[in-house]
Amino acid sequence: MTVKFNKRLLVAWAVLAALTSGYLVMDRSATSTSAIVTSSVIVIALIKVRIIFREFMEVRHAPALLSRLTDAWVLLIAAGLFGSYFIGLAIN
Repeated sequence: MTVKFNKRLLVAWAVLAALTSGYLVMDRSATSTSAIVTSSVIVIALIKVRIIFREFMEVRHAPALLSRLTDAWVLLIAAGLFGSYFIGLAIN
């Protein structure tokens, strides 16, 4: 039995692990919650979602329409998350 080694997936996995580690360091070093920390966490999560779409869900090889739809979904979720967060800050 041979094991097929895919360098691209290994790099994607390493980037995902680095982003997660970066989030953990940021979380531990933050003394209080702030808009910058929260926004950074949302951005990290969105980057991770896009990497997972592209590399692990094989959207990279999908038709252009599906690729654009997944990018639009990420942007829609980003707008929803940022909008909810900042509107919530404005209300309080």
